[in-house]
Amino acid sequence: MPFKKVRYLLLQVRNPDDPMRGQEVGCFSRALRCDTDQIHVTSLLDGVPTRAQIDAVDMVLLGGSGDYSVAKGGPWLDEALEAMRELHEWSKPTFASCWGFQAMARAMGGEVVTDLDRAELGTLDVCLTEAGKVDPLFSPLGSTFSAPMGHQDIVDKLPEGALLLATNDRVTNQAFRFEDKPIYCTQFHPELNRQTLIERLVAYPWYVESIVGLSLESFSAQCRDTPHTQALLPRFVEHVFG
Repeated sequence: MPFKKVRYLLLQVRNPDDPMRGQEVGCFSRALRCDTDQIHVTSLLDGVPTRAQIDAVDMVLLGGSGDYSVAKGGPWLDEALEAMRELHEWSKPTFASCWGFQAMARAMGGEVVTDLDRAELGTLDVCLTEAGKVDPLFSPLGSTFSAPMGHQDIVDKLPEGALLLATNDRVTNQAFRFEDKPIYCTQFHPELNRQTLIERLVAYPWYVESIVGLSLESFSAQCRDTPHTQALLPRFVEHVFG
């Protein structure tokens, strides 16, 4: 299926006044090489998509969150996690990054904790596991690659049926896929490049202060571009649709 015809549903967890709501759509549009009108958006804070809405698209995207924690939860979270279990049950092609990574792990029985001592922010190195080195999406990245990060929730335990694809010394679980399901999940943000990562940091300056203790200007200078990681999303589309 040509990229120009793929229909996406982005499940967001962002407040109405979050300036990154539109930016996130633009990031996925750029990374997936598609027009923004191919990406329909539903806010999980307002409710979950119906089966008809899921069936009307080819692929589901789960992105990040500036204000909400999978570990701490909220009155809307249980319903959102049930929706993720349904995506798994229906074998719906799904790519989940950052908050989505943590939520999909918890929905399927994994464990998520908030741990500032292991929080990650910026451009960090990640290593492939043996499974990652033979995975069709991850193997082209090489044994070690750089990825944009921004999180303080940590997936401490993967759910049953999840295959660990990437790791590093700070956070063991950096990427996984479900065996026999077209569902991939990454702690990092393959939809971001250096510029859009810095835009996120400008929107959430307390991340820089609380995690790395540097000024935004000093920290931004350390961020690098990650073209190899950005290739993951289009490679996922090719993998699913041929």
